[in-house]
Amino acid sequence: MKIGAVLIDIDGVLYVGDRPVAGADRALRELDRRGIPYRFVSNTTRRSRRSVARRLEELGYVIPETRIVTAPVAAAAHLREGGRTRCFLLTTPDARTDFEEAGIAAVEEGADAVVVADAAEGLTYASMNRAFRLLMDGADLIALEKDRYWMGSDGLMLSAGPFVAALEYAAGKEAEVIGKPSGTFFLRALREIGINPDKAAMVGDDIVTDIGGARACGMKGILVRTGKYREETVRRSGIVPDLIIDSLADLPDYL
Repeated sequence: MKIGAVLIDIDGVLYVGDRPVAGADRALRELDRRGIPYRFVSNTTRRSRRSVARRLEELGYVIPETRIVTAPVAAAAHLREGGRTRCFLLTTPDARTDFEEAGIAAVEEGADAVVVADAAEGLTYASMNRAFRLLMDGADLIALEKDRYWMGSDGLMLSAGPFVAALEYAAGKEAEVIGKPSGTFFLRALREIGINPDKAAMVGDDIVTDIGGARACGMKGILVRTGKYREETVRRSGIVPDLIIDSLADLPDYL
């Protein structure tokens, strides 16, 4: 498979729970040795980009923040570019820092947009009802991601998708999705590298958001059998990856 650049998911690809994926660090060093540029693209919305980089360092990876593209960072830039700078942020306090540093004001009233992430314990009835009322008053609905679930250290965990779907249903509005599988998100990362989608590949563990999203915007999709990978889920999706490998450690063998 001839490709000029790689986008790599983080959670489920570089690590699963609290454990780094064996051999993933060697694969990254091999990409560096061959001069193949890459970026890490993540729908992780509980952490700020700074915290994501710190977490990776704790797991043994040395990855500068500039190589990491997260949904909160992309959303903050997108909102600022569109002049929507007053937002109700249904996010964790840590992820909120990415918005504040981009000049997005966190408000409880008069919001231009409601931003929904995997806010963990912050997703309460009260916070969801506040978001619903703001949407009914005219705010836009922005989803940092619509993943159904992710693999935590003690098993599968609900992600933001079910909560976004609830707000869509209640308010009668369709969310604008900023993270994967949005083509805009992939293209933002590829612009940083300076390469067209048809010359790049996406490596991920989610058949829909990683592989389906990448293929929809013209990239190749490489699915790993780590993280949330489930054979039955892949079969039901109807999405056919360009390649399935056991883990990121095997990637250099196919490039």
